Amino acid sequence: MDLAYLRAHPEHLPTFLLHQRIRETPVGGGVSRLTLDDGTSLFAKSRPSGSAPDGMFAAEAAGLAWLRASGTVPVPEVVAALPGMLATEWVQPGEPTRQAAEEFGRSLALLHRSGADSFGAPWPGYIGPLPLDNTPDTGTWASWFATRRLLPYLRTSADRGSLSESDVTLVERILKTLEEYAVSEPPARIHGDLWPGNLLWAADGRAWLVDPAAHGGHRETDLATLSLFGGVPFLDVILAAYDAEWPLAEGWRARVPLHQLHLLLVHTAAFGDTYQPAVRAAATAVLRA
Repeated sequence: MDLAYLRAHPEHLPTFLLHQRIRETPVGGGVSRLTLDDGTSLFAKSRPSGSAPDGMFAAEAAGLAWLRASGTVPVPEVVAALPGMLATEWVQPGEPTRQAAEEFGRSLALLHRSGADSFGAPWPGYIGPLPLDNTPDTGTWASWFATRRLLPYLRTSADRGSLSESDVTLVERILKTLEEYAVSEPPARIHGDLWPGNLLWAADGRAWLVDPAAHGGHRETDLATLSLFGGVPFLDVILAAYDAEWPLAEGWRARVPLHQLHLLLVHTAAFGDTYQPAVRAAATAVLRA
């Protein structure tokens, strides 16, 4: 099987893997490097039969294609999107550099500026292992963010005991008054899950976007999540290049905790109370702003 054949017949990929007609090198966590007969390498994610949530890989494939269509930030090409597997072009990892960070900051601004028809997206979403309500919404960003991005994961976090009653009360205060903190902008084309692990510094000297939960959202959300969990290398360089390309609204730094709150609640909903202190700290910072 070569790349041309696979593009034409992606449904045959599992059969070729089953019969070891493609060299597969596991790299951990359900991820493999595939080597085709023509020497092409692919990055493949898979789940055991029946274990991938319905539509999870389709959502990621749609998001990758939508981001890539902007012609701005480097995004891997989707080669095969199947119910239990996603295969994309292989991007050779490299080291972060200042030049790559500057280029990424400018390109991210252009990606965001390419826009979206509404908040949300035309496809059902996933963020990590959890569903993401992408129902298109042409209302205000504050209302959409509260109802589609904060409330569902607050409820799940509370139901599984990942947050205390007082934590829930803090976030509920933000939900009721979110219009006070928000700065309205038209929907931007965003990655949607842009923590540092989803920015791939590549050997080609560029930074690539991977593993998106892409949708129309607020551009400040992508920028805020880049600083989570230790932050990306050269974050200040990225932000300066971004702001030079498309200046941010006044006071955006004070809104960082608000935009981080969504992804932090996703973590308490999916992974438990390890992330509870981060949710509480972010919520407290929002209310003090």
